[in-house]
Amino acid sequence: MARHEGVRSLYNGLVAGLQRQMCFASIRIGLYDNVKTFYQGILLGDDTATGAQLFLVRIMAGMTTGGAAVVFAQPTDVVKVRMQAQTTGGTRRYVGCADAYRKIAVQEGVKGLWKGVLPNVFRNAVVNVSEIVCYDIIKEAILTYRLMSDNVPCHFVSAVAAGFCTTVCASPIDVVKTRYMNSRPGQYSGAVDCAIKMFREGGSAAFYKGFVPNFSRFVSWNICMWLSYEQLKRLMTNFGHETATAHH
Repeated sequence: MARHEGVRSLYNGLVAGLQRQMCFASIRIGLYDNVKTFYQGILLGDDTATGAQLFLVRIMAGMTTGGAAVVFAQPTDVVKVRMQAQTTGGTRRYVGCADAYRKIAVQEGVKGLWKGVLPNVFRNAVVNVSEIVCYDIIKEAILTYRLMSDNVPCHFVSAVAAGFCTTVCASPIDVVKTRYMNSRPGQYSGAVDCAIKMFREGGSAAFYKGFVPNFSRFVSWNICMWLSYEQLKRLMTNFGHETATAHH
C-alpha cells in the first residue's frame, strides 16, 4: 500500500477511527469495572465467589459493555470501514468523515449508519471479552504466582497475551464484518449469508485472511491501551489519596 498508494494511505479512516475509539472505549472500558461489580452484587451477593463464578461475571460484564458500546458508536465504525476501503489517488466515494456521514444517511437512510450493527455487537462482545477478561485473568495469575510485580513489564506481558487471544477469537468475525459493511447494497442478505459465501469461496482459511496484520494491530493496540490505562489509573488513585489526605 505504501509503495503503490503512498504512506498516507496507511492512515485512511484515521479521523473516523479516533471518533470511534473515543465513543467506544469510554463505554466498554470505562464502565467495565462498574458493570462487573453490579453483576457480582446481583448474582453472588455477599457470598464468597469461586473462580468459576468470577470468570462468568467477567464474561457477562465484558459482553454487556462491548455490546452497548457498539450500539452507541456504530455510525463511526461504518464510516471508518468505508474510509479505509478507499484507495488514495483513485475514485473516492467520500471526501471526508462529515461527507461520509451525510452521503450514507441520504443514500441509504439513517439505518445505513447502523448497517451490520447486530453482527458487530456480537463481534465486539467477543473482542471485549477476549481483551479485557483475558488481560484481567492473565495479570491476576502473574501477580498470584508472583512471577512479576504489578508494574509495566507485567502489564506489557498481559497485554501481548490478551492481544493474541483477541486475534484468534475475533479474526473470523472481523473479516465477515468488514466484508459485509463494505458490500454493495443487496450483495448479501445478511452477515450469515456473507459468511456462508466466504466459506464456499475460500474455505475456513478465508476467515483468517490478514491474520498477521490483524495480530499486529490487536497486540499494538492492547499494549498502548493497557499500559496507558494502568498508568492513568495509578495516577488518578494517587491523586485521590492525596486529595483525601489534604482534606483531613
